[in-house]
Amino acid sequence: MSGTAPWWRSAVIYQVYIRSFADGNGDGVGDIAGIRSRLPYLKELGVDAIWINPWYKSPMADHGYDVADYREIDPLFGTLSDAEQLIEEAHRHGIRVIPDIVPNHTSDQHAWFRAAVAAGPGSPERERYIFRAGRGADGDEPPNDWVSCFGGPAWTRLPDGEWYLHLFAPEQPDLNWEHPEVRAEFESVLRFWFARGVDGFRIDVAHGLVKHPDLPDLPPLQGRPNGGAGQRVEHPHWDRDEVHDIYRAWRKVADEFPGDRSFVAEAWADSPERLAAYVRAGGLHTAFNFDFLMASWDAKDLRSVIDDSLAMLGGVGAPATWVLSNHDVMRHPSRYGRRTVKRWVANERYRPEGAADLELGTRRARAAALLMLALPGGAYIYQGEELGLPEVEDLPESVLQDPVWERSGHTDRGRDGCRVPIPWSGRSAPYGFSPEGATAAPWLPQPADWGRLGVEAQTGVDNSMLELYRAALRLRREHPALGDGPLIWLNAPDRVLSFRREPGFVCVVNLSVEPCPLPEHTSVLLASGLLQDGVLAPDQAVWLAE
Repeated sequence: MSGTAPWWRSAVIYQVYIRSFADGNGDGVGDIAGIRSRLPYLKELGVDAIWINPWYKSPMADHGYDVADYREIDPLFGTLSDAEQLIEEAHRHGIRVIPDIVPNHTSDQHAWFRAAVAAGPGSPERERYIFRAGRGADGDEPPNDWVSCFGGPAWTRLPDGEWYLHLFAPEQPDLNWEHPEVRAEFESVLRFWFARGVDGFRIDVAHGLVKHPDLPDLPPLQGRPNGGAGQRVEHPHWDRDEVHDIYRAWRKVADEFPGDRSFVAEAWADSPERLAAYVRAGGLHTAFNFDFLMASWDAKDLRSVIDDSLAMLGGVGAPATWVLSNHDVMRHPSRYGRRTVKRWVANERYRPEGAADLELGTRRARAAALLMLALPGGAYIYQGEELGLPEVEDLPESVLQDPVWERSGHTDRGRDGCRVPIPWSGRSAPYGFSPEGATAAPWLPQPADWGRLGVEAQTGVDNSMLELYRAALRLRREHPALGDGPLIWLNAPDRVLSFRREPGFVCVVNLSVEPCPLPEHTSVLLASGLLQDGVLAPDQAVWLAE
């Protein structure tokens, strides 16, 4: 790993879903004080930065992704002063801080939207959002057939007869990014936080800001980015070319500040080529590689994703980033615990089939971690991933809070199962998530056996998931072959991935059902499971020194 390259080209970034990471004040919800208390843990884990999900003032219709004020911290999480202290303390621990920014939409309680509703049809205030008259004789039908990502129509009608667009919940009205005030405001927000020391931003729904000016109906295949038949169909609101003008302006803002400030895009694109457009010279720095997250547990599929990603991103001079889980998808031990792990389609929610075999899923998750951390570029770790946490799939319906549950008419349980507060210590709830003596229960209930997966239970235990991650991150920091750089594929048996990183590093992942021999003239650096007689068991991975 080069010591002169920008930090973000090889960074391992830890995702903090703030309300479920650590509760500092005992109210059952994670907060900034909780993050500050766990900075030593993150330093010991060995991550380079933390990405914090939205902490801004919000009515919490979508747990913070409905922002009412981008310059204030929600009281549920703390204060602006608390955030500034966190940034300072994290930097003292050698950890950079990357908050979320939510530019596609605001809260319906944002001052701009409240003013737009009050001002009425045709007013300048409404031009900052996307208001339209309805279709039909009385205008009582939505302006087009767009659908919300959370279910139902993407339009809501106000009492004055006009409709407003919301690609997510009705409480999240979409902004009009053709309006100069919108662009200027967000550049001002970026400067506000850069001046307070944040090291970058994760951009929510980075592919969705620009809409076709005519707001036409959806293309074929129910709005997927690609209409099929090998010919890309231009989508009216996803991944439009015009969005890159916005990010070129944002890059200039970041470059005003010292210290390699950076952006990472949450951009769902229908091909590596389309994703690479976000990270061309003068654009954003990195983008999440969702193709890797969505890949099946299959050597050919994974290799194809890796090759395509490295080729397309490398072609524009950008590093790849790799991710296995986040706050929007089923945790990967539970995905990989299905005997048949299928690829799923971008912009559609993953729907598992059958029950998870968590022993199998955990074994595959351990191997996947070593694969991810050995690949060129950067990587993201979702909180609790280093503990091997599975999806909590049996949450009672009465506790579900994700708006997807209600908006889907109770047909989609939503994302709460991957957002359950993580365990730190003890044998009973709240497992150290809240301070001792706290009387408020965690905002989502934790499983009865969560304690065995806690940080305390795994620390110092040979072969625990936590110690595997700590060892892998330590080796990744120390070994000159790891991080950004080239990859060379090696000959390997069918359904086995094997590659070299120079100097002198080899990674082997066995995705077959048969043991495979290790390459000759190598020594073991780290293995995802026990090795016997020089062979690698199915669903395991190993790092080797040549």
